[in-house]
Amino acid sequence: MLFDPYTARSLSLRNRVVMAPMTRSRAVENNTANALMAEYYAQRASAGLIITEGVSPSPNGLGYARIPGLFNEAHVKGWRLVTQAVHDKGGKIVVQFMHTGRVTHIANLPAGAKVVGPSATTLPGEMWTDAQGMQPHSPTHAMTAQEIADAVGEYAKAATLAIEAGFDGIELHAANGYLIEQFLNANANQRTDAYGGSIEGRNRFALEVARAACAAVGADKVGIRLSPYGVFNSTGPYADVDAQYLALAGELSALGMLYLHVLDHSAQGAPAVPAAIKSQLRAAFKGPFILAGGFDRASAEKALAANEADLIAFGRPLLANPDLVERMQASVALNEVDFATLYTPGPKGYTDYPTR
Repeated sequence: MLFDPYTARSLSLRNRVVMAPMTRSRAVENNTANALMAEYYAQRASAGLIITEGVSPSPNGLGYARIPGLFNEAHVKGWRLVTQAVHDKGGKIVVQFMHTGRVTHIANLPAGAKVVGPSATTLPGEMWTDAQGMQPHSPTHAMTAQEIADAVGEYAKAATLAIEAGFDGIELHAANGYLIEQFLNANANQRTDAYGGSIEGRNRFALEVARAACAAVGADKVGIRLSPYGVFNSTGPYADVDAQYLALAGELSALGMLYLHVLDHSAQGAPAVPAAIKSQLRAAFKGPFILAGGFDRASAEKALAANEADLIAFGRPLLANPDLVERMQASVALNEVDFATLYTPGPKGYTDYPTR
């Protein structure tokens, strides 16, 4: 089943293998996609669907060093290199919109941008800056109602630019502790207005972004990624998490979105997303369903055969194996990931992994 074609709303995919979004920090000039990035994604175009690394829809969302944006014409031009290269190989590619929110140091942001989030809660820990090395995360500005509305508008505008740049769709990153999940998660969201304090309030921003993006480019081109039970970037458990995500999935389903993508980070040490919740989320979302988190060929085939998902996302295996699909089909050994070069500039550990 893993290598069978699949139609996901507007997308006809050559197989059920999805390249998971993975930050690679190669947008070295003005957070703009480039020819090296085009080569990287084109190498992996045999996957049924590529989801790009996290791409900011806003100057305020460029919290990490050298991550790409998609909010101006230069960004559109850069991403056209990528989408054309993937399409020339017969692949399909969607862009993941990741606004880092409070997961930021001000040194990584362009002039005039600011560190924003639902609440004035500075993220514990440190992050890398090219200018100053490791630094504590910057203090967070609690977004006003107008700033929330402006951010929703930025996502919608970025969605339009994504289609202009040649993408086959977009994915909203509502996982891993970035801006949308900062609103979803009660540990990060301490608001008492309409955007916090209850299941409905915490879900509001995610739903407003989803509706705006769907209105901008069509629901059949808008997917979303969730990570209930995630702990990355100081999210973590809270009361009513199951009820909240099931309510959210039902609302997203009603929009007719491209897919729901659920990440289980237990393979990297996070608490597992209970199988029962995955099953309930699948039932609540009446559309294509992607599972991600520690899969190999055998476990992917098992999940598909059990109808636990329609598509399976692979992260690190595709990072280190441009020809992962072919390797899995042939049941041959995989390259190992070079962790030292995950986020370094240049081709080493990026486009130089060998194929068979």
